[in-house]
Amino acid sequence: MAKKRNRDDELSKKESVRESLLDIFKDVEKGFTNQQSRSNEILDFWEAYNCELGDRQFYNGNSQTYIPIIRSAINARRTRFVNQIFPISGRHVEVVSAEQDIPHALVALIEHYIAASKLRTQLLPALLVNGDVEGQYTIYVDWDKVTRHVVTREIEPVEVGGMAMEEFGEVETISEEEVEDSGPAIQIIADSDFLVLPVTADSIDQALEHGGSVTVLRRWSKAMIRSKVKAGDITEEMGDALIEEMTAQVKEGAGRTNTAKELATAAGIKLGEGGKHALVYETWTKLEVDKNRRIVRAYFGGADRVLGCKLNPFWCDKVPVLSAPVEKAPGVFKGMSKIKPGVLDLQIAANDAINEGLDSATFALLPIVMTDPEKNPRAGSMILDLAAVWECDPNSTKFANFPPLWKEAFQIVANAKQEVFQALSVSPAMLPQQTGGKSKRNQAEVAVEQQVDLLSTADAVTNVEGEILTPLVQRMMALDHQFRDADMLVRSFGEMGLKATMQEIEPIQMGKRIALRWFGVEAARNAAQVQQQIAGLNVIRGIPPEQYPGYKLNIAPIIVQLVESTFGPRLAPLVFMDIREQQAADPEVENDMLEEGFEVMVHAQDDDGAHLRAHMGVAQSPARDTHIQRHQMQMQAKQMAQMQQQQGQPGAPGGGGQPGRPGQPQPGSQPAVPRQNKQAPGAIHPDQMARAGAPGMPRKF
Repeated sequence: MAKKRNRDDELSKKESVRESLLDIFKDVEKGFTNQQSRSNEILDFWEAYNCELGDRQFYNGNSQTYIPIIRSAINARRTRFVNQIFPISGRHVEVVSAEQDIPHALVALIEHYIAASKLRTQLLPALLVNGDVEGQYTIYVDWDKVTRHVVTREIEPVEVGGMAMEEFGEVETISEEEVEDSGPAIQIIADSDFLVLPVTADSIDQALEHGGSVTVLRRWSKAMIRSKVKAGDITEEMGDALIEEMTAQVKEGAGRTNTAKELATAAGIKLGEGGKHALVYETWTKLEVDKNRRIVRAYFGGADRVLGCKLNPFWCDKVPVLSAPVEKAPGVFKGMSKIKPGVLDLQIAANDAINEGLDSATFALLPIVMTDPEKNPRAGSMILDLAAVWECDPNSTKFANFPPLWKEAFQIVANAKQEVFQALSVSPAMLPQQTGGKSKRNQAEVAVEQQVDLLSTADAVTNVEGEILTPLVQRMMALDHQFRDADMLVRSFGEMGLKATMQEIEPIQMGKRIALRWFGVEAARNAAQVQQQIAGLNVIRGIPPEQYPGYKLNIAPIIVQLVESTFGPRLAPLVFMDIREQQAADPEVENDMLEEGFEVMVHAQDDDGAHLRAHMGVAQSPARDTHIQRHQMQMQAKQMAQMQQQQGQPGAPGGGGQPGRPGQPQPGSQPAVPRQNKQAPGAIHPDQMARAGAPGMPRKF
């Protein structure tokens, strides 16, 4: 049996591996050269988003104004998409498990990583802008670790001879400990720094399987090179050679750019505004290793310099790059920018029009004085001023106005803005629709606009959810399984005292019984679905058991999902509690918490009598008195429930119910054609069904 290859073994020293890598790197260099025209176009698109006048403007006058049409449209798309992906309920991840129970600890862990990586505030808004400008969503997922030395102040008893003597009092001590913060690190990759070969591949896995490669261009400083050498990612020999070359290179000719040389290679030593840096290829490909094709990560530093090559360091054996086009084009991996198809031309035309209009407005605001110099020999004394006196023939002097061309210029800008907004699918409610043709639209037209707005938004964010966010949360779980080898504390959802606010999460046991997917998009548009589920649940609950022989009705999973979808993951465990998690607490532990002033809740399985006797020994306080009162109320509730069970009272107390079924609530109505009949309490109004996520015909009054 062949010896199992260690993932930390350096492979670049093998001659066969080195030759294969050099051939791959030649193709990579050629690939970056071939996509240079795309990179240049993307630079123009970024100039348009950043409102920078470029050399493509035809008009060159005094005014240098830029109308931020593209920037406003992309920012509107970003705001709308982010709010759709991250719903108000705070539920972002759905766990599909082979078991009936929902692994709340795993959900809390992934939600913790989502918050810690600043996915909502920083990463996803920037990624959405990148996608619209460049046409491609690309992120790099890795594991990051940061260590800190935290100092705390503690109170300890006085020690005499190495023994703690509490009777001598307490002293304050200063202690220091090393704390490690670790978690997934997500990086947005620019399109010009990313290459997939062959370019006709449909996915990264397909490209690697057919002999291709995935490359990310890195810019390393000397400190980063030393860090990579220390981590073992590149060999010490090649790292020292790269640093020596950076140190020895002089700045002669730094202000001049050799375009042909820049296009020929993207690796080597470069001089930028931030100082010297090395451009390094990080390439992922499949090579023959020990008679098996394995995914490897290799670094190339230019001039036939292989810095290092190792097997894929990630246990999941997947490339840490997640990439998807904004709009898939057949036969090519990368997508097209949203700005490319005519949008940039409209922006340039709007800039030229506004600058011409502003220059003409300068002349339009100044009067034109026409006079006959023969009849007005003192024309030089005709000065515009307050209460000025002109000694001239008034019949030979006339005033004229420059044509107000700026009005036509602003109309051109408005038309260009409308076309850009329509091309980028910016909120249809902002645009006049063809249904009415007038400024004030009726209710039916507004309903159509809202439905189109919802459908276009859902289509765009579903692409990000399925191609980027769902693989991202799955990769987070895989990285946690590999790199976290100790229990950690994450914020759990529950009441103080009823559940610990910090819950220990053991290292995840990877397997096929748990699957993760991003649920934010569905949670934001499932209001109508929840209403349909409630109505269906009421109907199912009203069917007698004798009508489905051989089956057993268990509505607990339905209620759990309904409650979590309606109230969110933070409130749902408190609304619909799992009695199996309500373990009886030790009264002595509760006494310690009461003495510290914590509000402690009671448990359904507590022995209330024993707890009351134990709590009587605690000094009186508001927390202690409230807790005792809750135990007394719980004892009374248990006694009343026991008496009702003994008396055999059917149904629930209170009026209301179905005919012939006392105590049973009336089944909720199914969503149907809008009628004036009364629906179930809390039902969505028919006019709001489209915005809640259900397609429906608009109504017109």
